[in-house]
Amino acid sequence: MPNLFLLLSGEHEVLPVSEAKAILEAEGYTYEVSENLEQVLRLKADRDCANVLKQRAAFTRMCALELFSCEAKLARIIKSVQSTDFQAVLSDDESFAVRVKHVKEYSKRINGMALEGKLGALIVDKCPRAKVRLKRPDKTFVGVLTSDRFVFGIKLAEVLAKPFVERRPRKRPFFHPSAMTAKLARCMVNLAEPKPGEVVLDPFCGTGTMLIEAKLIGCRVLGMDIQRRMARGTRRNMAHFNIKSDGIIVGDVNHLPITRVDRVVTDPPYGISSTTLKRTTGQLVKQVLRAVHRTLPAGKRVCLAAPKKLGIVHIGKILGFKPLESHFVYVHRSLTREIVVFEKV
Repeated sequence: MPNLFLLLSGEHEVLPVSEAKAILEAEGYTYEVSENLEQVLRLKADRDCANVLKQRAAFTRMCALELFSCEAKLARIIKSVQSTDFQAVLSDDESFAVRVKHVKEYSKRINGMALEGKLGALIVDKCPRAKVRLKRPDKTFVGVLTSDRFVFGIKLAEVLAKPFVERRPRKRPFFHPSAMTAKLARCMVNLAEPKPGEVVLDPFCGTGTMLIEAKLIGCRVLGMDIQRRMARGTRRNMAHFNIKSDGIIVGDVNHLPITRVDRVVTDPPYGISSTTLKRTTGQLVKQVLRAVHRTLPAGKRVCLAAPKKLGIVHIGKILGFKPLESHFVYVHRSLTREIVVFEKV
């Protein structure tokens, strides 16, 4: 397997790595993590997985074919470039550009723009017929300075942020202040590891965020909400993005009218802007886990969000689920979400 590296989002410390691994596992790719650096994940995997990450990931920015990794020292970087066979990856008739990215405050003594020029010149020395083209090159070489390391390779795929911005809550025709961002919802869907074509259920569908993100990666989706206006709002939002659901139900999680699904991804209502119909968030979490325990086959996953203070890992264990991972996401001073992935046992 070739060496690859992922440039990850800095929006959360651990979710980007967990999401990338979940995507590879859901899509059936064999991989081996080589090193986990600050916002860079080095791994061995089939290079075709770059396209899957591009289609599915929320917290991955780029996937690249790694050519070398070395200390973040100018002399070491130049020596590594001089030792690399660029003729094996760059044809005579191809154009190229070099981009250098700094992660946070690492290696600030190295001028990224100057390094781009130096590396470009060294590559031209090795491939004299290749041409530098800064706009729309045939190939883009990318170097990342992070954790006192320099990782260098060829960009295979880039994940654009704009589509997620266009799907943010206030951009939709039906808005509710409790709605989750498209990026975090996509990440939660990925953590549940659905395969394309599998049925993903959100029993508290609200404004439809989970369903939209699951459908966009090729899943079938079912949504349910106890409030008719929320179910209608979900349908409006999905129609706005030309997305069709496999069913939106007005119903109570205590009487789940579904016999089987493949994955469950949900964010039960909580807080002053949400309607819980006189039930606490703890009660809702217990009710939904009991209900979906009857609909999920063994080995399938639930990804659930709730306030940190609730302790949903303990609740899930009592109700027959195995907690696989837990992440904390700060929202504001009075709310930190805990996102937990459970497996039905």
